[in-house]
Amino acid sequence: MKIREEGYYHIFNRGHNKSCIFFETENYLRFLSKFEQYVLPHCEVFAYCLMPNHFHLFLKVIHKSEFDRGIKNFFISYSKSINKAYERVGSLFQGRYKAKEVTDSNYFTRIITYIHQNPKNALLVKNHEDYFFSSYHHYLNATDTTMLTKDPVLAWFGGIEGFIFDHVIDLRSLKTS
Repeated sequence: MKIREEGYYHIFNRGHNKSCIFFETENYLRFLSKFEQYVLPHCEVFAYCLMPNHFHLFLKVIHKSEFDRGIKNFFISYSKSINKAYERVGSLFQGRYKAKEVTDSNYFTRIITYIHQNPKNALLVKNHEDYFFSSYHHYLNATDTTMLTKDPVLAWFGGIEGFIFDHVIDLRSLKTS
């Protein structure tokens, strides 16, 4: 997928052979820290969810060339740190990350709720708000400083009440066959 400047993207990938990419709490934190270091200066992040064997991000690319370089270095750095820490070799991820451009602003809220509902739909938690490695709980805390660009997201949902309400809906029931 060709990334374009000012484009909105759902970015995701999973572990090689569907294996874990996070083995303990520190790995999730390292992933976020390295993301902030290498990628965040070149994009706006609206939502994320880190699952044991895959991840989802919804973001807007601000500086294309810097983003391309940053995300490449991010994945290399994270993979190397995991391989070193767990004495493993080879690829951590299943190929290059996937990036689906989201061009319909009406879909912004759906992709965000989809991302946040991932842990519940995977039966990792009973309620998506209980999953720590997701951006959902950052929206509930108005004073939370985070890497997220919150204001546009809350505007898309019509405020925090709309944000919470839309997350209660089970998106699987909205999918068409």
